[in-house]
Formats: sequence, structure tokens, C-alpha cells
Amino acid sequence: MKISIITAVYKREATIGQAIESVARQTYADVEHWIIDGASTDGTMEVVRRHQNDGMRILSEPDKGIYDALNKGIQRATGDVIGVVHSDDFLAHNEVLAKVAAAFADPTIDAVYGDLDYIASSDITRVVRHWRSGDYDPRKLARGWMPPHPTLFLRRRVFDRFGLYDTSYGIAADYDAILRYFGRGRVKPAYLPEVLVKMRVGGESNRSLRKIILKTREDYRALRSNNIGGLGALIVKNLSKLSQFVLKATPSMKNSAF
Repeated sequence: MKISIITAVYKREATIGQAIESVARQTYADVEHWIIDGASTDGTMEVVRRHQNDGMRILSEPDKGIYDALNKGIQRATGDVIGVVHSDDFLAHNEVLAKVAAAFADPTIDAVYGDLDYIASSDITRVVRHWRSGDYDPRKLARGWMPPHPTLFLRRRVFDRFGLYDTSYGIAADYDAILRYFGRGRVKPAYLPEVLVKMRVGGESNRSLRKIILKTREDYRALRSNNIGGLGALIVKNLSKLSQFVLKATPSMKNSAF
């Protein structure tokens, strides 16, 4: 089973190397890693080339944003399973993809997801927020539940059947896609109860008040367009994040590969 990892990047010379290394260090061997660069004008591509390995594929050209870049990667990927490692993120340990592949050994499983640690940009050993996904129940979607997008791996057949990211969304195309796949698509997921990805705080969706307002509007639009819920689901979705700041020192938080 080949796993394709897509990394969309634009002007991230300080962090892209760690994202690449976290994929290259995986013990699971059958991995293809697509780097989709948006024609960065800093030193990003120099870092990418320094870390280039046999499993990497590189495309550098202007794009229309992160979801357009991710779609380019998915369209070019040759793997049976596709996941995303963002340019500010890294896989939490060297066995992540081996565990994901083991879960996909069940041919009925369409999706695999796990937990996510948000870490301080200035100190990647400091966890500032822990997102424990929990087991999936379709009823949770209407209460604002979603798996952390950076931890979500999908079989190619999910994209083939239910489509790629909707680029009319500027920030919430991942939420729209998850609602489409889990709601209308009724994919069968498997939950790995451990941290799979470490994500630096300060992402695109919470970079400013304007971005937060846009994200809220797009989340509401995604809920309504997928007939999942409305304002109530949106409120619960946002309130549920508060518990993620109550951290517990779990083994998965301590045993990072970096």
C-alpha cells in the first residue's frame, strides 16, 4: 500500500525542512511525498532541494492558495492513501505512517485519523493545546465535531467519488470536505487514539480578527451547504475547543521524534 503525503508550501523556509524530515524518517517504506510550492520568493526551495530524497516529487509554480495547491498534489499523487503534512507541521514520531497503514489493512476502512498537538512556534517541545478527537459517531457532525484535518488520511477512492477541496472557500475548505466525506459520503473511519501530528500555533484561520470572522462565516456556510446543521452546531464547535487547552501529559505528547 503506497501512502502519498502532500505538503503545500509558500515562503516557509524556516519550517519546511522539519516537515520533510518527519516524512523521510518514517519506518514505513512505501511513501511518496509531493512538495507543492506556490513559487516562493524566499529560501524555501533551496531548503526543499537540500532535503530532497528519492521519495520526493516537487512542483513549484504560482497557485490560487493552499487548497488549490493541495488539489494539485492529490491529482498527481499515485498512492492508495493520501494525507497532508502542512509546511508548519510535522509527524509526531517515526511510526505514524506504519500505524496508519496497519489501520488501512482493513479494506472497509475509508479514513484514518488521530489526535493533534498544537505547539509553540518558539518552542516545539511546549504543547499549548491538545486536540483529542475521540471515536466517530455520525451524530457528532451536527454538534460541530470534526477530526483534526492534519491527522486525516483518506483512501484515493474518497476523493475520486466525493471530490477535492472546494477552492471557493478561502479558509474552511478542509471543514467543508470533511462534512462532505463523513456526512454525505458516510465514509467508514478508524480512530488512532494518539498524537499523530504536531502543529505550530498561528495558522491561517486564526492569524487575525478578520481571518477569524471569515473562518466563522465559512464554517457556517459549510454546515448549511452539506445539510449538517447551522448556528447551533457552529457554536458548539467553537466552544468545544476550550477543553483542548486543558492538557494532560500523555505518552504520545512526550515521545516525539524531534
